[in-house]
Amino acid sequence: MPRFSIIVPSHGVAARLSEALDSVLGQSSGDLQLIPVCDAPGSPAAAVAAGYAERDARVTPVHSPPSAGLSGARNAGIGAATGAYVLFLDGDDLLLPGALAALDARLTETAGVDVLYVEHERAPWWEGEPTNPAAPLFAGAPKGAFAPTDLPELTGVQLPAWSAVYRRGFLTEHQLAFPDSHFTDLGWGGLTTLAAGRIAVLRRVVVRHRLRRQGSRLNVPGPHQHDLLDQVELVLTRAAERELPAERTRALFEQLFSRVLKTASRPERLPSGHRAFFRRAARLYRRHRPAGFRVPGGSLGVQHRLLAAGAYSAFRALRGANQLAVHTAEGLPRPRAVRTRLRYARDLHRPLDENLAVYCAYWGRGYACNPAAIHAKARELAPHIRSVFLVEADQAHAMPKDVEYAVIGSRRCWEVLARAKYLVNNANFAEGIVKRPGSVHLQTQHGTPLKTMGVDQSTYPVVAAQSGSYTKLLGRVDRWDFNLSSNRHSTQMWERAFPGSWEALEYGYPRNDVYYTATAEDVARVRRELGVPEGSTAVLYAPTHRDHHTGFEPGPDLAAFCAAAGEHVVVLLRAHYFYDRGSGRGDGRIIDVTAHRSAEDVCLAADALVTDYSSIMFDYANLDRPIVVYADDWDVYRETRGVYFDLTAEPPGPVARTPEELAAVFRDGSYAGEEAAAVRAAFRERFCEFDDGRAAERVVRRVLLGEPPEAVPPVIPLAQRVPAPAAATLVRS
Repeated sequence: MPRFSIIVPSHGVAARLSEALDSVLGQSSGDLQLIPVCDAPGSPAAAVAAGYAERDARVTPVHSPPSAGLSGARNAGIGAATGAYVLFLDGDDLLLPGALAALDARLTETAGVDVLYVEHERAPWWEGEPTNPAAPLFAGAPKGAFAPTDLPELTGVQLPAWSAVYRRGFLTEHQLAFPDSHFTDLGWGGLTTLAAGRIAVLRRVVVRHRLRRQGSRLNVPGPHQHDLLDQVELVLTRAAERELPAERTRALFEQLFSRVLKTASRPERLPSGHRAFFRRAARLYRRHRPAGFRVPGGSLGVQHRLLAAGAYSAFRALRGANQLAVHTAEGLPRPRAVRTRLRYARDLHRPLDENLAVYCAYWGRGYACNPAAIHAKARELAPHIRSVFLVEADQAHAMPKDVEYAVIGSRRCWEVLARAKYLVNNANFAEGIVKRPGSVHLQTQHGTPLKTMGVDQSTYPVVAAQSGSYTKLLGRVDRWDFNLSSNRHSTQMWERAFPGSWEALEYGYPRNDVYYTATAEDVARVRRELGVPEGSTAVLYAPTHRDHHTGFEPGPDLAAFCAAAGEHVVVLLRAHYFYDRGSGRGDGRIIDVTAHRSAEDVCLAADALVTDYSSIMFDYANLDRPIVVYADDWDVYRETRGVYFDLTAEPPGPVARTPEELAAVFRDGSYAGEEAAAVRAAFRERFCEFDDGRAAERVVRRVLLGEPPEAVPPVIPLAQRVPAPAAATLVRS
């Protein structure tokens, strides 16, 4: 039997789960059982947990459906536990180094206590200075084990479940389980303390709790706030059944109603039923108030008296008198022209246009990427929705003739932004855009993240200096309702990089649909348009932007590459869109396609891709054509930009570090050999997970038509997809 069973619920935290598991398995004391609790086999967290179980026999994954909530997940973990002691860890928290050794030593000293309370630290989401809220609660606690009556102020209801260790035999004997509630820790903490015969404390920080930027789910407005009273009633009823003396229950009563009054004084948490909440709380207060209980002083004491009297109107009046002024968004950029600013403010008070959608791609560079693909599918499936594309003035000439557009900054632009029900972007709208109640903002993203994004860039000085205000960035993130993802890796990284309350749509990238719907005729047409000689092998060279460079640097000598790779090779050069100057120049066997509007067309035309660290590789992999990584400065790029995984260890094809190596893999044909195909297959399995040709349809049905998730078309398995044919295949045929 292991000394400890550590239970780690993982719902919604797959991006950080590995860090939590590593913090447990890396403990100096290895006598443990680690129990990750996952939603279901095949979920992102389950895949992470399964990998750990394959490598370490101490890992025992179990499953609990999301509908069972946190309480169900923890109870499932308790059911699988075999250790002498049980402790809990949230999936995005950390067990600090040396924690288990310290717990083991303290449990030995205190000889089999039922509950050992421990200190924890709360670390801000931006990794700021942590606090230790548990330390004051342990002041005055005896040095050894003691009975709860010796320190009645230590009730357990002020501590989360992961700030204590529980003897498993004690839990089994008293049939203790987490109550089914949003406030399950409150009920659990009270019930375990009431049942415990001997307890102790450890004055050492054991767990680092990493706060979410979006705050605690318990503070979110909604009917679940009424669950708080269920837990208060459960704990106080159990205390009454045990006929505990008043001196034991006074602290418990005061701490529970401190939570109740905190919610009652914030009616915004209860959009409906605030009066009913107050009246039920008043009944509980009068029924369970211990003999000799003295209300606190000051304003809190007044709230106690009003609650006891059931004086709802007076309580609301007191709250109104003490309420702070509502914070306003100051200093945000607005339309510059005074008239436009006033019109925008006026339009914000007009009703939303339920059949208006506004699209924008790459900060107004034109009709492109995921927004364009969604727009096209919406015209087919939701023709009643009028669509307006936003575009910079110097790009308006390139807009398709049948697409309505508005120039960014114009009066018309601000009008549609104020009135539109749907706003779709692959980057972000300006800070001055107001998120109106009832509007729907869809962030489509424009690539799979290899390099760090969002707030993850803050620790890399070169890119952080160019990123602007992270406060403003997060203000824009707060407008998102949905965030699109093409694979689970992206889902997890977006959760880290853009913390917010948005919902992830694992539907694939609509811009990649064409890789499964294009025909041989489409491929031949694009090659003719780009000027690719018939019968040649077109190699697309698409390097990414480097934050430590001041301009575009082409990398290898492409003319020399063509000469060394073979006379049949031509290069399609596509620089990062930051360097698009619209030249479209060609030079012999090197064809500059940077200015071509559609990256998807260029990919369809190419027989192979050479890139360094550009996210184009993840999209191109859908075509199942050869990919070569040219990583001549990988170490520098990794250190200056930051990356989410080691591309050289998990590449989509051969990795070349010099121009000679790059030419060689084409000259000898290994770029398209069996070994290259094998690593490409593994890469596609991981990163082409949701791209199947129907992503745009899924997005339109879910976001614009409001269909439920179960009604959207399921993702076609990778093995059943048929990518668009390559031109080289056609030539051989």
